[in-house]
Amino acid sequence: MDEDKLKSMRHSLAHIMAQAVQHLWPEAKFGVGPAIDNGFYYDIDLGDTTISESDFKKIEKEMRSIINKDYEFTHRDVAIDEALAWAEETSQPYKTELLNDLKRSGTTVARELDGELLGTATDGESAVETVSLYSQGDYTDLCRGGHLSRTGEVGAFKLMRVAGAYWRGNENNPQMQRLYGVAFATKEELDAHLQMLEEAKKRDHRKLGKDLDLYTTSNLVGVGLPMFTPRGTILRDVLSGYSNQLRMAHGFQKVWTPHITKKDLYEASGHWAKFGDELFLVKSQETSDEMALKPMNCPHHTQIFASQPRSYKNMPVRFLETTTDYRDEKTGELGGLNRVRSLTQDDSHVFCRTDQIEAEIEGLMTAARTLYATIDMPLKVRLSYRDDGDGYLGDIELWKSAQQQLKSAVEASGLSYFEQEGEAAFYGPKIDFMATDAIGREHQVATVQLDFVQPDRFGLEYTDTEGNAVRPVMIHCALLGSIERFLSVFIEHTSGWFPFWAAPEQVRILTINDTVLEYVEEITTIISDTVLMSPLRYNEVRYTTDVRNESLGKKIREATSMKIPIQLIVGPQDKESRQVSVRTQSGETKVALADLAEYLKKCSL
Repeated sequence: MDEDKLKSMRHSLAHIMAQAVQHLWPEAKFGVGPAIDNGFYYDIDLGDTTISESDFKKIEKEMRSIINKDYEFTHRDVAIDEALAWAEETSQPYKTELLNDLKRSGTTVARELDGELLGTATDGESAVETVSLYSQGDYTDLCRGGHLSRTGEVGAFKLMRVAGAYWRGNENNPQMQRLYGVAFATKEELDAHLQMLEEAKKRDHRKLGKDLDLYTTSNLVGVGLPMFTPRGTILRDVLSGYSNQLRMAHGFQKVWTPHITKKDLYEASGHWAKFGDELFLVKSQETSDEMALKPMNCPHHTQIFASQPRSYKNMPVRFLETTTDYRDEKTGELGGLNRVRSLTQDDSHVFCRTDQIEAEIEGLMTAARTLYATIDMPLKVRLSYRDDGDGYLGDIELWKSAQQQLKSAVEASGLSYFEQEGEAAFYGPKIDFMATDAIGREHQVATVQLDFVQPDRFGLEYTDTEGNAVRPVMIHCALLGSIERFLSVFIEHTSGWFPFWAAPEQVRILTINDTVLEYVEEITTIISDTVLMSPLRYNEVRYTTDVRNESLGKKIREATSMKIPIQLIVGPQDKESRQVSVRTQSGETKVALADLAEYLKKCSL
């Protein structure tokens, strides 16, 4: 089944689910019910009645009854006043609110709801005159369409969960119940998806983060503000170090910027108007300056570029900074490391001439491909373009030029790609790298963004060959993106069994008894002198020793539960034969003491 038909099927199931809920709870009030990735949902208000998982079977049974009756999906376009009369007659206040907003400013409402509503605008106005009503059997809904022909054509589905959701995402509005389902063309595809979800539960980074002692949270510190333990900090540092290494090989230099700044900087960049309500505000007790915790780093880097005269001979100028930014995310959207209020970015910016764009993008794409090949996550590219909305800055012709240059660079790379409107940054189009994890889920990770807007807003210049002042082009890039979010992906991708080079604790030495302590000292001397070479260059082996008076079985179980890649088991026989017993995920072997350093180096490749 192609993507468009699959989306139509899921949208149809959202309406079938709403119809089933209405049959079971006639007092139900409905919000919106779109198709989403892998399924659908509907926002429902049942007053004091709460839907629980114990209700899913009867809802599914009623849905199957509707499907078996094979109702035709029909639609009619009606005047908005007629639709308002329908909404009031059927006691649907949320539909009434939407219709009134459409009547006043339809374009805004349609965009807010991701096109879920469809209206026909009058010439020169944003309000709409007509809307579409879709029906199947005894159920009618306000909808833009995109259904199958009949209810009997839908595939396999299952209701998954119910969650709270504020009406229209505003915490000042009533809280509704959002009922989610998944749907696929065949039962086999549905079963495979459900099996993947079961595997995902085992890999949940929130559970593994606690089990492996990687990070913690505290109500005293605040929601969305994770703190990393020594083990988790090693993991962060190793990964960000590798990202820096790859970019420094392409000529990037480290810079540092403060964590607070005057709001003037973000007003100049355009971020204040776009994201002002997402900023943490800071007040000075000494001056009248209005300050904010920095939510991003690009405006600061423009000021470093602008701090001295630049010539065409100096271009490109490349800065990188791994630093923590702060965004006042809604508390209901925070969870684990996926979305946080303190996010650390491996950020970088290139200021270059227009004739250098292709080479710079090629270098950054090479770095991204290298990193994700190293962690065994296949990549494809989403070319993220602007849509017809008014939330973008800059001249439309510059946007067209930027989008074409990005597309040319991606095509030259040979990477598989697809194009999507409406996913651009407000200042320019993006190359978003989509990585597939070990259980088939896709994640947006690295990004490369072309920006003609901020250099213009900040008046950045360099001198060309004729002595004229020329605007540079700005290229934004992050290989990991938010390190916190990347770690949530990486932990689940590896199930906590990190590759040897990235593991917080790479080797644990386990003794059988205390007769081998002197021999263990010889082993640790060799390990301490071993320098690993790849992929992160010149890093020392991270190891611990477990010489407790405990059984070997207990020591092995504890080391395995912490997912230590290499366990070196040392007993009297190993001491006598001048070797060590090596235990890994793939099995057990013996390694001569003289060969231990080379063995560890090979493990790091």
